[in-house]
Amino acid sequence: MDSKAYIFYGPSGSGKGTQAKLLIKYLEEKRKKAVLYVETGQRFRDLLDSGTYTAKMVREVIDKGGLLPAFLPIWTWTDFFNEKFNGTEDLVLDGLCRRPIEAPVLDSALKFYKIEKPTVIILDVSSDSIISRLQERGRTDDTADYIKRRLDWYEQEVIPTIEFFRNSTDYTILDINGEQPIEKVHQEIVNKINL
Repeated sequence: MDSKAYIFYGPSGSGKGTQAKLLIKYLEEKRKKAVLYVETGQRFRDLLDSGTYTAKMVREVIDKGGLLPAFLPIWTWTDFFNEKFNGTEDLVLDGLCRRPIEAPVLDSALKFYKIEKPTVIILDVSSDSIISRLQERGRTDDTADYIKRRLDWYEQEVIPTIEFFRNSTDYTILDINGEQPIEKVHQEIVNKINL
């Protein structure tokens, strides 16, 4: 059974992490094979805790509200593939390849690993719902200004990245109504991936 890849997109607060974990459980049960979960946010947190010179530089950029150079997010998942992927697992990718410059790199990696017809799962959630969800979770960094900047960044950077995959016949694109309750979102994903 060939490896499959599922790439999650959606703004902060759209439920990507939750849906990725539900999909992993479903894939493990249905396909009876291991699933690797690549979540770049955790990889960055691990990097920041490493105490390396790179970690120090990353902290400086983040503290100033800057954008990290493209090589760092690319490194987080290419390093993961190199260390963990043995060619037999399915891949669930969450929070990676979020800038247009990164899309051809991910595309080349999936082709290198001979993963055919990866699935891009886009959780469609309105800006109003995102604002409400993020404010409800009560994290101190979820200020109105910060949420607005994240939504603007999603529109300016992530949407054009998604278009790279939309414009390629090599990918299956699933637009999912992320406004539904968690279980219904999961059910829509499962129905549409059609294993």
